[in-house]
Amino acid sequence: MDFRIERSSWQEGRQDLERIRKEVFVQEQRVPEDMEWDGEDEASIHFLARADDGYPLGCIRLTPSGQISRLSVLESHRTQGIGKALLVAAEEEARARGMKEISLHAQTHATSFYEAAGFTVVGGTFLEAGIPHRQMAKELA
Repeated sequence: MDFRIERSSWQEGRQDLERIRKEVFVQEQRVPEDMEWDGEDEASIHFLARADDGYPLGCIRLTPSGQISRLSVLESHRTQGIGKALLVAAEEEARARGMKEISLHAQTHATSFYEAAGFTVVGGTFLEAGIPHRQMAKELA
């Protein structure tokens, strides 16, 4: 499947961003809605993956502090390189903003995905929304 990555603000992409995150985090992973909507969206840069017809397939955000979060791809479109492309877009944005390091909270089952992208585990396992996570970071050259 062909797709493209678009940079977005919360205001521009809100409807699609909310739909993807509700489906993946709230419905599929049972993250409480009050935890999903954490107040970081307005100030963050967002990226949307869209199919050629414009249908939204996934998203990610980069917060002003350099944290990458809310990487989500609709279940029917996983394993097609969309997550990796979104992660690359967020990292490129961080570099363009002069950030020296980016970080994220990886669900433990996804740690190897982020390690393949150059992230290193920097902390122990902890629960976030009842899901085991690891703190990871990547220095930007």
